[in-house]
Amino acid sequence: MATAAPAAATTAVHSKLEKSPSKAGMLVFGVILISGVLYAGINLLTDISGVRTASTLAYLLLGVALLTALGFEFVNGFHDTANAVATVIYTHSLEPHVAVVWSGFFNFLGVVLSSGLVAFGIISLLPVELILQVGSGAGFAMVFALLVAAIIWNLGTWYFGLPNSSSHTLIGSIIGVGIANQLMAVKTGTSGVDWGQAANIGKTLLVSPIVGFICAGLLLLIMKLAIPDKRLYQAPEGDAPPPLWIRALLVLTCTGVSFAHGSNDGQKGMGLIMLILIGTVPTAYALNRTMHEQDVDQFVAVSTQAQTVLAHYATGTAPADPHAAVVDIVRVRTASPESLPAISGLAAWISQQVNTYHSLAKVPADDLVNIRNNMYLVSEGLRLVAKSKSLKISEADQTILSSYRGELDKATRFIPSWVKVAVAIALGLGTMIGWKRIVVTVGERIGKTHLTYAQGASAELVAMVTIGAADAFGLPVSTTHVLSSGVAGTMVASRSGLQWATVRNLLMAWVLTLPVSIALAGGLYWLLRTLLL
Repeated sequence: MATAAPAAATTAVHSKLEKSPSKAGMLVFGVILISGVLYAGINLLTDISGVRTASTLAYLLLGVALLTALGFEFVNGFHDTANAVATVIYTHSLEPHVAVVWSGFFNFLGVVLSSGLVAFGIISLLPVELILQVGSGAGFAMVFALLVAAIIWNLGTWYFGLPNSSSHTLIGSIIGVGIANQLMAVKTGTSGVDWGQAANIGKTLLVSPIVGFICAGLLLLIMKLAIPDKRLYQAPEGDAPPPLWIRALLVLTCTGVSFAHGSNDGQKGMGLIMLILIGTVPTAYALNRTMHEQDVDQFVAVSTQAQTVLAHYATGTAPADPHAAVVDIVRVRTASPESLPAISGLAAWISQQVNTYHSLAKVPADDLVNIRNNMYLVSEGLRLVAKSKSLKISEADQTILSSYRGELDKATRFIPSWVKVAVAIALGLGTMIGWKRIVVTVGERIGKTHLTYAQGASAELVAMVTIGAADAFGLPVSTTHVLSSGVAGTMVASRSGLQWATVRNLLMAWVLTLPVSIALAGGLYWLLRTLLL
């Protein structure tokens, strides 16, 4: 019977895994860690230094919530970032600790250079009234429930060495909070889950491992036809590194996966941190204060064009309270010709307010939350307009509405650089501490034979491209699912076989993640909301 991996190759890897990092490396990492913490802390304190509050409760909640959100990213580093280094470690392309630091650096770059689309795509799944009132007891119950539930499940699967999807877990937690919110306030017609958006994200999470499995297997077969070098399809001998060009290819794919992971997965924590900041210190974070007087004229002009477009397709008259009307539109997740007067009316109110103050930096503290919430509502309303099948809006008019929505999102959907740095540090620190368990599973417990150079490169190339494409479209995707299934696909393609006990455990973890995280988050939300309200 085939063993999990050739004894010599496995022994060589394990001897490297057991080595402690060098003192010089630890010192450099410590300096970087302390510098990042100081940078994030100083910028946070600077931002809130001018905020006045009668109570220290807001600051206490801010601290606890930020630590919880960063804790989620820390545990995320246990899982997803570790996947990126498994192939270079098991092919001896990089020493384990060098690989972890290398991956951490490019995760950091991915986080810092990320677009933010994924972050706010995740947020749009949450109940609208909790987003608009995130500083309330129910809002904090929502944030803590979904983060704690995700951390608990991620820690459990990590403990057993199972490469679980942090994205999958977080989506399940958000759905759990949405369902619980709807059940607890059914008489008020409160919103639950945006099932359309959840279905789109669910499809991505479902399809991505299938894509990883099939594409990685096909890529391996294509490589065998196109690159006849036999060394590429052999397992490492002892602890010798691969030929230089093969090593360069594997390091390149590890780099790409690490960058793509930081760019995609790091955003999930960013979106939640921004909700926390808006809820606790809205004076500093409710609006992007970089819209100055020179930008106001453009904003007002685009807003006027958008109102003209909406009026062209609208039926009926504007409601007396456009804010409440748009809240209802966003709550039921549908837009119709009858919806457009309310969206247009609220857009006109926003334009008037922005024009009055000439700059978001000059908006009084008492008006910040109202303007921010109304901007968010109009942006979401326009998203629903773009998706509506009953509204036959021309391509030119869609461009105008999209441009206006972009202006609104600039004001409300921004991520300060210190938040990105804090998330990157949490991801990197989690990787440094928890990487070994997942690396061993990916490297030697999925296939019956030791990972070859071509298998590692195929799995990581597919993961890099898949995650990068998902990030470009603002869709969350699981690094774990894509890479683990990619490794399995290469094992099947090379006819080396799979370890079905591991595969069965992986499938069980993937299947259970959604219902368990839904139940955990829903139960925690009910408990916390009962205690906080």
